[in-house]
Amino acid sequence: MKMTKGRSGEAAAVFFLESKGMRILERNFHSRIGEVDIIALDGNTIVFTEVKTWSAYGIDALEYAVDTKKQRKIIETSKYFLSLHREYRYMAVRYDVILISPEGVTHLASAFTESV
Repeated sequence: MKMTKGRSGEAAAVFFLESKGMRILERNFHSRIGEVDIIALDGNTIVFTEVKTWSAYGIDALEYAVDTKKQRKIIETSKYFLSLHREYRYMAVRYDVILISPEGVTHLASAFTESV
């Protein structure tokens, strides 16, 4: 089965996060509002990560990759996840973006906050 560009990018992102010591909790978590590509634990912080895989654009195009509408969907989906998994409710929450490009992996920790 051929992996799509997005799925292979997510696999690279999972490998990258695990190499940084993070524990992956979920991949492709869906709610009726949206999806979060990767949910991981980074110490005492739960991290909701959007993965973007592309070759034509650089990091400067991030605003197009994860616009405020997409951020809101990720935030609302993260709240849904936390409502289902009450064991994480007292943890710090972080929203990251990982860009996968031919140049490698760019990890933007705390790429956005809930104040969008």
